[in-house]
Amino acid sequence: MKAAVWRGRQDVRIENVPDPALVNPHDAIVRVALTAICGSDLHLYNGFVPGMRSGDVLGHELMGEVISVGRACERVKVGDRVVVMCGISCGRCWFCKKELYSSCDNTNPAGSQIALELAYGHAGAALFGYSHLYGGYAGGQAEYIRVPFADVGCLKVPAELSDDQVLFLGDIFPSGFMAAENCNIEPGDTIAVFGCGPVGQFAIRSAQLLGAERVIAIDSIPERLAMAADAGAIVLDENHGDLMRRLDDLTGGRGPDACIDAVGLEAHGTGIFGAYDKIKQALRLETDRPMALRHAIMACRKGGTVSIPGVYGGFIDKFPIGAAFSKGLTFKMGQTQFHKYAPRLLERITAREIDPAFVITHRVSLDELPSAYKMFNGKLDGCVKVVAQPG
Repeated sequence: MKAAVWRGRQDVRIENVPDPALVNPHDAIVRVALTAICGSDLHLYNGFVPGMRSGDVLGHELMGEVISVGRACERVKVGDRVVVMCGISCGRCWFCKKELYSSCDNTNPAGSQIALELAYGHAGAALFGYSHLYGGYAGGQAEYIRVPFADVGCLKVPAELSDDQVLFLGDIFPSGFMAAENCNIEPGDTIAVFGCGPVGQFAIRSAQLLGAERVIAIDSIPERLAMAADAGAIVLDENHGDLMRRLDDLTGGRGPDACIDAVGLEAHGTGIFGAYDKIKQALRLETDRPMALRHAIMACRKGGTVSIPGVYGGFIDKFPIGAAFSKGLTFKMGQTQFHKYAPRLLERITAREIDPAFVITHRVSLDELPSAYKMFNGKLDGCVKVVAQPG
Protein backbone atom coordinates (compact mmCIF):
# COMPACT_ATOMS: atom_id res chain seq x y z
CA MET A 1 0.00 0.00 0.00
CA LYS A 2 0.96 3.67 -0.27
CA ALA A 3 1.80 5.62 2.87
CA ALA A 4 3.39 8.90 3.98
CA VAL A 5 6.78 7.98 5.40
CA TRP A 6 9.12 10.09 7.57
CA ARG A 7 12.70 10.02 6.28
CA GLY A 8 14.15 12.85 8.35
CA ARG A 9 13.64 16.49 9.17
CA GLN A 10 11.27 18.07 6.61
CA ASP A 11 11.51 14.93 4.48
CA VAL A 12 8.16 13.18 3.99
CA ARG A 13 7.79 10.77 1.07
CA ILE A 14 5.01 8.63 -0.35
CA GLU A 15 6.31 5.08 -0.50
CA ASN A 16 5.01 1.55 -0.89
CA VAL A 17 5.02 -0.26 2.45
CA PRO A 18 3.63 -3.67 3.50
CA ASP A 19 -0.13 -3.86 4.02
CA PRO A 20 -1.09 -4.12 7.69
CA ALA A 21 -2.25 -7.46 9.04
CA LEU A 22 -4.10 -8.62 12.13
CA VAL A 23 -1.54 -9.27 14.86
CA ASN A 24 -3.64 -9.63 17.99
CA PRO A 25 -7.22 -10.88 18.45
CA HIS A 26 -8.45 -7.40 19.42
CA ASP A 27 -7.12 -5.79 16.20
CA ALA A 28 -9.06 -4.43 13.26
CA ILE A 29 -7.91 -3.33 9.81
CA VAL A 30 -9.43 -0.08 8.54
CA ARG A 31 -9.44 1.12 4.94
CA VAL A 32 -8.70 4.83 5.30
CA ALA A 33 -11.27 7.11 3.67
CA LEU A 34 -9.96 10.45 4.97
CA THR A 35 -6.84 11.45 6.85
CA ALA A 36 -5.35 14.79 7.82
CA ILE A 37 -2.17 16.61 8.73
CA CYS A 38 -2.32 17.73 12.34
CA GLY A 39 -0.43 20.70 13.71
CA SER A 40 1.41 18.31 16.02
CA ASP A 41 2.60 16.40 12.93
CA LEU A 42 4.69 19.47 12.18
CA HIS A 43 6.69 18.84 15.37
CA LEU A 44 7.70 15.52 13.80
CA TYR A 45 8.22 17.12 10.40
CA ASN A 46 10.57 19.70 11.90
CA GLY A 47 12.50 17.16 13.96
CA PHE A 48 11.56 18.23 17.48
CA VAL A 49 10.09 14.99 18.85
CA PRO A 50 12.55 12.29 19.97
CA GLY A 51 12.13 8.66 18.99
CA MET A 52 11.41 9.09 15.27
CA ARG A 53 13.00 6.53 12.95
CA SER A 54 13.44 6.70 9.21
CA GLY A 55 10.60 4.78 7.60
CA ASP A 56 7.96 5.51 10.24
CA VAL A 57 4.46 5.93 8.76
CA LEU A 58 2.89 9.23 9.81
CA GLY A 59 -0.64 10.29 10.65
CA HIS A 60 -3.03 10.11 13.59
CA GLU A 61 -6.22 11.74 12.28
CA LEU A 62 -8.26 9.32 10.20
CA MET A 63 -11.52 7.59 9.54
CA GLY A 64 -12.66 4.82 7.23
CA GLU A 65 -14.29 1.42 6.87
CA VAL A 66 -13.49 -1.69 8.88
CA ILE A 67 -12.48 -4.47 6.48
CA SER A 68 -11.17 -7.11 8.89
CA VAL A 69 -11.44 -7.85 12.62
CA GLY A 70 -9.72 -10.14 15.09
CA ARG A 71 -11.59 -12.99 16.70
CA ALA A 72 -11.89 -11.17 20.06
CA CYS A 73 -13.58 -8.05 18.64
CA GLU A 74 -17.16 -7.79 19.91
CA ARG A 75 -18.35 -4.27 19.08
CA VAL A 76 -16.52 -3.52 15.83
CA LYS A 77 -17.74 -5.37 12.74
CA VAL A 78 -16.63 -5.61 9.13
CA GLY A 79 -18.37 -2.86 7.16
CA ASP A 80 -18.60 -0.41 10.06
CA ARG A 81 -17.79 3.20 9.23
CA VAL A 82 -15.58 4.46 12.03
CA VAL A 83 -13.44 7.28 13.32
CA VAL A 84 -10.19 6.03 14.84
CA MET A 85 -9.04 7.66 18.06
CA CYS A 86 -5.51 8.99 17.64
CA GLY A 87 -4.53 7.64 21.05
CA ILE A 88 -4.31 3.87 21.58
CA SER A 89 -5.82 2.62 24.84
CA CYS A 90 -6.69 -0.84 26.13
CA GLY A 91 -9.87 0.15 27.99
CA ARG A 92 -9.10 -2.28 30.82
CA CYS A 93 -6.19 -1.01 32.90
CA TRP A 94 -6.49 1.10 36.06
CA PHE A 95 -6.07 4.36 34.12
CA CYS A 96 -8.54 3.50 31.36
CA LYS A 97 -11.18 2.48 33.90
CA LYS A 98 -10.86 5.97 35.40
CA GLU A 99 -11.25 7.52 31.92
CA LEU A 100 -7.59 8.50 31.90
CA TYR A 101 -7.16 6.82 28.54
CA SER A 102 -4.12 8.86 27.55
CA SER A 103 -2.25 7.30 30.47
CA CYS A 104 -3.03 3.71 29.45
CA ASP A 105 -0.57 1.27 31.01
CA ASN A 106 -0.71 -1.41 28.32
CA THR A 107 -0.16 0.16 24.90
CA ASN A 108 3.27 1.76 25.22
CA PRO A 109 5.72 -0.29 27.30
CA ALA A 110 8.67 0.42 24.98
CA GLY A 111 8.00 4.16 25.12
CA SER A 112 8.37 4.12 28.89
CA GLN A 113 11.97 2.96 28.52
CA ILE A 114 12.70 5.74 26.03
CA ALA A 115 11.06 8.25 28.39
CA LEU A 116 13.25 7.11 31.27
CA GLU A 117 16.37 7.49 29.13
CA LEU A 118 15.31 11.04 28.25
CA ALA A 119 14.50 11.87 31.88
CA TYR A 120 10.84 12.32 30.97
CA GLY A 121 9.51 10.03 33.67
CA HIS A 122 6.65 7.73 32.69
CA ALA A 123 5.44 7.68 29.09
CA GLY A 124 1.78 8.10 28.27
CA ALA A 125 -0.38 5.92 26.05
CA ALA A 126 0.64 5.10 22.51
CA LEU A 127 -0.30 7.30 19.56
CA PHE A 128 -0.61 6.40 15.91
CA GLY A 129 2.27 7.60 13.76
CA TYR A 130 3.93 9.63 16.51
CA SER A 131 7.44 8.31 17.20
CA HIS A 132 8.68 5.39 19.24
CA LEU A 133 8.36 7.48 22.39
CA TYR A 134 4.64 6.91 21.79
CA GLY A 135 4.78 3.27 20.79
CA GLY A 136 6.09 3.29 17.24
CA TYR A 137 2.71 2.34 15.73
CA ALA A 138 2.24 2.91 12.00
CA GLY A 139 0.04 5.91 11.31
CA GLY A 140 -3.00 6.60 9.19
CA GLN A 141 -1.66 8.74 6.35
CA ALA A 142 -1.92 5.58 4.35
CA GLU A 143 -4.40 3.43 2.48
CA TYR A 144 -4.90 1.03 5.40
CA ILE A 145 -4.12 0.91 9.12
CA ARG A 146 -4.07 -1.69 11.89
CA VAL A 147 -6.03 -0.56 14.93
CA PRO A 148 -5.13 -2.33 18.19
CA PHE A 149 -7.90 -2.65 20.80
CA ALA A 150 -10.36 -1.78 18.06
CA ASP A 151 -13.44 -2.13 20.25
CA VAL A 152 -12.07 0.74 22.34
CA GLY A 153 -10.38 2.84 19.66
CA CYS A 154 -13.02 2.84 16.90
CA LEU A 155 -16.10 5.05 17.16
CA LYS A 156 -18.92 4.03 14.83
CA VAL A 157 -20.54 7.03 13.13
CA PRO A 158 -24.05 7.41 11.74
CA ALA A 159 -24.67 7.29 8.02
CA GLU A 160 -26.35 10.70 7.92
CA LEU A 161 -23.11 12.49 8.86
CA SER A 162 -20.45 13.11 6.23
CA ASP A 163 -16.82 12.07 6.54
CA ASP A 164 -15.84 15.73 6.86
CA GLN A 165 -18.17 16.22 9.80
CA VAL A 166 -16.80 13.35 11.88
CA LEU A 167 -13.11 13.09 10.89
CA PHE A 168 -11.89 15.43 13.62
CA LEU A 169 -13.57 13.50 16.44
CA GLY A 170 -10.40 11.40 16.62
CA ASP A 171 -8.16 14.30 17.64
CA ILE A 172 -8.52 18.05 17.23
CA PHE A 173 -12.18 18.51 18.22
CA PRO A 174 -11.74 16.60 21.52
CA SER A 175 -8.42 18.40 22.06
CA GLY A 176 -10.02 21.83 21.72
CA PHE A 177 -13.05 20.84 23.77
CA MET A 178 -11.04 19.35 26.64
CA ALA A 179 -8.85 22.47 26.65
CA ALA A 180 -11.96 24.62 27.06
CA GLU A 181 -13.54 22.31 29.64
CA ASN A 182 -10.32 22.46 31.66
CA CYS A 183 -10.94 26.19 32.04
CA ASN A 184 -13.96 25.53 34.31
CA ILE A 185 -15.93 28.16 32.42
CA GLU A 186 -18.61 30.06 34.32
CA PRO A 187 -21.19 32.53 32.98
CA GLY A 188 -19.55 35.86 32.22
CA ASP A 189 -16.05 34.45 31.77
CA THR A 190 -13.54 35.74 29.25
CA ILE A 191 -11.28 33.10 27.72
CA ALA A 192 -8.11 33.95 25.79
CA VAL A 193 -6.92 31.44 23.19
CA PHE A 194 -3.29 31.77 22.15
CA GLY A 195 -2.90 30.23 18.69
CA CYS A 196 -5.71 29.95 16.15
CA GLY A 197 -4.61 26.83 14.33
CA PRO A 198 -7.02 23.90 14.10
CA VAL A 199 -6.98 23.04 17.82
CA GLY A 200 -7.27 26.71 18.71
CA GLN A 201 -10.28 27.05 16.39
CA PHE A 202 -12.03 24.19 18.18
CA ALA A 203 -11.05 25.60 21.57
CA ILE A 204 -12.68 28.90 20.60
CA ARG A 205 -15.95 27.26 19.56
CA SER A 206 -15.88 24.87 22.50
CA ALA A 207 -15.47 27.73 24.98
CA GLN A 208 -18.55 29.31 23.42
CA LEU A 209 -20.49 26.04 23.62
CA LEU A 210 -19.57 25.84 27.30
CA GLY A 211 -20.92 29.30 28.04
CA ALA A 212 -18.02 31.76 27.83
CA GLU A 213 -19.27 35.33 27.45
CA ARG A 214 -16.23 36.39 25.41
CA VAL A 215 -13.42 34.57 23.65
CA ILE A 216 -10.30 36.47 22.65
CA ALA A 217 -8.36 34.84 19.81
CA ILE A 218 -4.66 35.65 19.45
CA ASP A 219 -2.53 34.87 16.40
CA SER A 220 -0.57 36.59 13.63
CA ILE A 221 -1.89 34.73 10.57
CA PRO A 222 -4.70 36.66 8.83
CA GLU A 223 -6.60 33.56 7.63
CA ARG A 224 -6.64 32.07 11.11
CA LEU A 225 -7.80 35.32 12.68
CA ALA A 226 -10.55 35.62 10.06
CA MET A 227 -11.76 32.09 10.86
CA ALA A 228 -11.82 32.96 14.57
CA ALA A 229 -13.72 36.17 13.85
CA ASP A 230 -16.29 34.16 11.88
CA ALA A 231 -16.96 32.26 15.11
CA GLY A 232 -17.61 35.52 16.97
CA ALA A 233 -14.27 35.79 18.76
CA ILE A 234 -12.53 39.08 19.47
CA VAL A 235 -9.33 38.83 17.48
CA LEU A 236 -5.94 40.26 18.39
CA ASP A 237 -3.05 40.24 15.95
CA GLU A 238 0.00 39.67 18.14
CA ASN A 239 2.12 41.75 15.76
CA HIS A 240 0.12 44.93 16.40
CA GLY A 241 1.50 46.44 19.58
CA ASP A 242 1.67 45.47 23.24
CA LEU A 243 -0.37 42.28 23.58
CA MET A 244 -0.48 42.33 27.39
CA ARG A 245 -1.74 45.90 27.44
CA ARG A 246 -4.47 45.13 24.93
CA LEU A 247 -5.61 42.10 26.95
CA ASP A 248 -5.72 44.27 30.06
CA ASP A 249 -7.74 46.89 28.19
CA LEU A 250 -10.27 44.26 27.13
CA THR A 251 -10.64 42.89 30.67
CA GLY A 252 -10.63 46.07 32.73
CA GLY A 253 -7.10 45.40 33.93
CA ARG A 254 -7.98 42.06 35.50
CA GLY A 255 -6.85 39.70 32.75
CA PRO A 256 -8.72 36.78 31.13
CA ASP A 257 -10.34 34.30 33.49
CA ALA A 258 -8.50 31.48 31.71
CA CYS A 259 -5.89 31.25 29.00
CA ILE A 260 -5.46 28.41 26.52
CA ASP A 261 -2.04 27.73 24.99
CA ALA A 262 -2.98 26.05 21.71
CA VAL A 263 0.48 26.54 20.20
CA GLY A 264 2.99 24.36 22.01
CA LEU A 265 6.66 23.77 21.45
CA GLU A 266 7.10 25.67 18.18
CA ALA A 267 5.71 28.99 19.38
CA HIS A 268 7.34 31.97 17.70
CA GLY A 269 7.88 35.31 19.33
CA THR A 270 9.50 38.69 18.83
CA GLY A 271 11.83 40.58 21.08
CA ILE A 272 14.55 39.29 23.36
CA PHE A 273 12.71 36.16 24.51
CA GLY A 274 11.76 35.21 20.97
CA ALA A 275 15.38 35.43 19.84
CA TYR A 276 16.53 33.61 22.97
CA ASP A 277 14.17 30.65 22.40
CA LYS A 278 15.00 30.37 18.73
CA ILE A 279 18.75 30.27 19.34
CA LYS A 280 18.58 27.84 22.25
CA GLN A 281 16.27 25.48 20.38
CA ALA A 282 18.47 25.58 17.27
CA LEU A 283 21.49 24.67 19.43
CA ARG A 284 19.46 21.95 21.22
CA LEU A 285 20.04 23.72 24.53
CA GLU A 286 16.27 23.91 24.86
CA THR A 287 13.84 21.54 23.14
CA ASP A 288 10.71 23.72 23.22
CA ARG A 289 9.86 27.38 22.64
CA PRO A 290 7.42 28.47 25.38
CA MET A 291 6.59 31.97 24.09
CA ALA A 292 2.82 31.39 23.98
CA LEU A 293 2.90 29.73 27.38
CA ARG A 294 4.77 32.67 28.91
CA HIS A 295 2.20 35.08 27.47
CA ALA A 296 -0.65 32.96 28.83
CA ILE A 297 0.85 32.92 32.33
CA MET A 298 1.53 36.64 32.37
CA ALA A 299 -1.89 37.55 30.96
CA CYS A 300 -4.12 35.29 33.07
CA ARG A 301 -5.95 36.87 35.98
CA LYS A 302 -5.11 36.02 39.59
CA GLY A 303 -6.60 32.69 40.57
CA GLY A 304 -7.22 31.81 36.92
CA THR A 305 -6.45 28.72 34.86
CA VAL A 306 -3.87 28.08 32.16
CA SER A 307 -5.00 25.21 29.93
CA ILE A 308 -2.38 23.61 27.67
CA PRO A 309 -3.49 21.46 24.72
CA GLY A 310 -0.42 22.58 22.75
CA VAL A 311 2.15 19.78 22.54
CA TYR A 312 5.43 20.12 24.44
CA GLY A 313 8.14 17.58 23.81
CA GLY A 314 10.83 18.11 26.41
CA PHE A 315 12.39 21.03 28.25
CA ILE A 316 11.84 24.78 28.34
CA ASP A 317 13.80 27.69 29.78
CA LYS A 318 12.87 31.05 31.28
CA PHE A 319 9.61 29.71 32.70
CA PRO A 320 7.86 32.42 34.78
CA ILE A 321 7.07 30.21 37.76
CA GLY A 322 7.23 33.24 40.07
CA ALA A 323 4.33 34.91 38.28
CA ALA A 324 2.34 31.66 38.25
CA PHE A 325 2.93 31.18 41.99
CA SER A 326 2.22 34.79 42.88
CA LYS A 327 -1.08 34.75 41.01
CA GLY A 328 -2.14 31.33 42.28
CA LEU A 329 -2.68 29.92 38.81
CA THR A 330 -4.01 26.44 38.10
CA PHE A 331 -2.41 24.50 35.25
CA LYS A 332 -4.28 21.80 33.34
CA MET A 333 -2.62 20.00 30.48
CA GLY A 334 -1.81 16.72 28.82
CA GLN A 335 -2.66 14.40 26.00
CA THR A 336 -6.40 14.51 25.31
CA GLN A 337 -8.75 11.83 26.64
CA PHE A 338 -10.03 11.19 23.12
CA HIS A 339 -12.09 8.11 24.00
CA LYS A 340 -13.93 10.02 26.74
CA TYR A 341 -14.87 13.05 24.68
CA ALA A 342 -15.51 11.70 21.18
CA PRO A 343 -18.93 10.09 21.90
CA ARG A 344 -20.12 13.24 23.68
CA LEU A 345 -19.00 15.46 20.81
CA LEU A 346 -20.58 13.15 18.24
CA GLU A 347 -23.89 13.93 19.96
CA ARG A 348 -23.27 17.67 19.55
CA ILE A 349 -22.52 17.21 15.85
CA THR A 350 -25.64 15.10 15.38
CA ALA A 351 -27.66 17.80 17.16
CA ARG A 352 -26.25 20.36 14.68
CA GLU A 353 -24.62 22.41 17.44
CA ILE A 354 -21.39 22.50 15.43
CA ASP A 355 -20.15 21.36 12.03
CA PRO A 356 -16.42 20.58 12.40
CA ALA A 357 -15.89 20.70 8.63
CA PHE A 358 -15.57 24.51 8.92
CA VAL A 359 -11.84 24.15 9.61
CA ILE A 360 -10.95 22.45 6.28
CA THR A 361 -9.20 24.77 3.84
CA HIS A 362 -7.31 22.36 1.56
CA ARG A 363 -7.93 18.91 0.06
CA VAL A 364 -5.22 16.76 -1.49
CA SER A 365 -4.58 13.21 -2.62
CA LEU A 366 -2.25 10.92 -0.68
CA ASP A 367 0.42 11.48 -3.34
CA GLU A 368 0.25 15.23 -2.70
CA LEU A 369 0.84 15.00 1.06
CA PRO A 370 4.59 15.84 0.95
CA SER A 371 3.89 19.15 -0.78
CA ALA A 372 0.95 19.72 1.59
CA TYR A 373 3.31 19.34 4.56
CA LYS A 374 5.50 22.09 3.10
CA MET A 375 2.48 24.33 2.55
CA PHE A 376 1.05 23.76 6.03
CA ASN A 377 4.43 24.16 7.71
CA GLY A 378 5.05 27.42 5.85
CA LYS A 379 1.53 28.71 6.50
CA LEU A 380 1.18 29.25 2.76
CA ASP A 381 -1.91 29.77 0.58
CA GLY A 382 -4.15 30.48 3.57
CA CYS A 383 -3.75 26.91 4.79
CA VAL A 384 -5.39 26.14 8.13
CA LYS A 385 -6.27 22.44 7.76
CA VAL A 386 -5.37 19.84 5.13
CA VAL A 387 -7.29 16.63 4.56
CA ALA A 388 -6.25 13.86 2.19
CA GLN A 389 -8.26 11.11 0.51
CA PRO A 390 -6.10 8.01 -0.01
CA GLY A 391 -8.45 6.33 -2.46
